[in-house]
Amino acid sequence: MRWRGVNHVEFSVLDYENSVAFYDRMFGWLGYKSFWTMDIGYHSTYYMARFPFPHSYIGIQPAKTGEKLDHEARATGIHHIALWAKNRKEVDRFHREFLVPNSVPVTETPAEYPVYAPGYYGVFFDDPINGIHWELAHIPKIASPMAYRRSAEAWKQAEAEHPEWQGSPAKKAFRTLPRG
Repeated sequence: MRWRGVNHVEFSVLDYENSVAFYDRMFGWLGYKSFWTMDIGYHSTYYMARFPFPHSYIGIQPAKTGEKLDHEARATGIHHIALWAKNRKEVDRFHREFLVPNSVPVTETPAEYPVYAPGYYGVFFDDPINGIHWELAHIPKIASPMAYRRSAEAWKQAEAEHPEWQGSPAKKAFRTLPRG
């Protein structure tokens, strides 16, 4: 059973040194550790939230080709990656104390997204060097009754805007996948 989710994600970056400086500041603010910066045939720097305990981690390495990403173009590839926030206050503080003072391009300011999940709250931003699109998001373990109400209302509105769905979009969202 795959109970931990993603093992790791690695990004190839345009300007390795400036990218390391940016991600050191960003992940440092969020309390991550950089647990390995080595050259073993390729440069790579890794960041993990719960080091040294086995958990998902993020790596960066120098790109050999390419150009700055544009998530709005929705080109083939990763659209964005979301990091867990401890709570809504951390999302707000990260926006106010890290993103804004560092002139990091914010594409969506902190807001609740009830159609994603009850109590879902996040901020979206772009890596200013490489254009990698990020999100810092909080989903409460137990949402408030009002958060569930806002979520139900958001789903009703989404259903009204999409009559082609015909039936419960929630039921369509959960599909049985083939085994083997």
